[in-house]
Amino acid sequence: MPLVDEPPLRAELFSTDQMEQQGKRLASAHSVTRVPVPDRLLRRLAANESVLTQTCERLTTAVTTKHRIAPAGEWLLDNRYLVEEQIRTARRHLPKGYSRELPALGDGVSAGLPRVDDIALEAIAHGDGRVDPDSLSRFVSAYHHVTALRLVSCGLSRSCCDLR
Repeated sequence: MPLVDEPPLRAELFSTDQMEQQGKRLASAHSVTRVPVPDRLLRRLAANESVLTQTCERLTTAVTTKHRIAPAGEWLLDNRYLVEEQIRTARRHLPKGYSRELPALGDGVSAGLPRVDDIALEAIAHGDGRVDPDSLSRFVSAYHHVTALRLVSCGLSRSCCDLR
């Protein structure tokens, strides 16, 4: 399976205060539709697992042929087992059809996708791929202040935020 060329998730880097404001703007801009979301969650998980496996194989080849790799690549090789464990957990506990239960966006570039996808992409893009707990908490709280979100059980031992 060839690696898919997707644009990087990059946008203007926001401070914690700016992330909070972005949460409010995003909640105001989102329009939810009643049309069910196609069930793609587990298929996307499998595709991401494949990309990670291929990436790790390429990184391992680079290391064994004495090529230098970026610190992020070193981290991935060192922590691959953690990522694989999370993939197994998600596969084991997320029920088939779960993504069909999620509210979908009715318009914009993420139309037809679960709202939670767009919220996550915004947090990742404006955080330069880093997840700062305080910034993320303020971002989601600000969103929730404008548009209420719910926590529901996804089958794991604790509640998952599906952002309904």
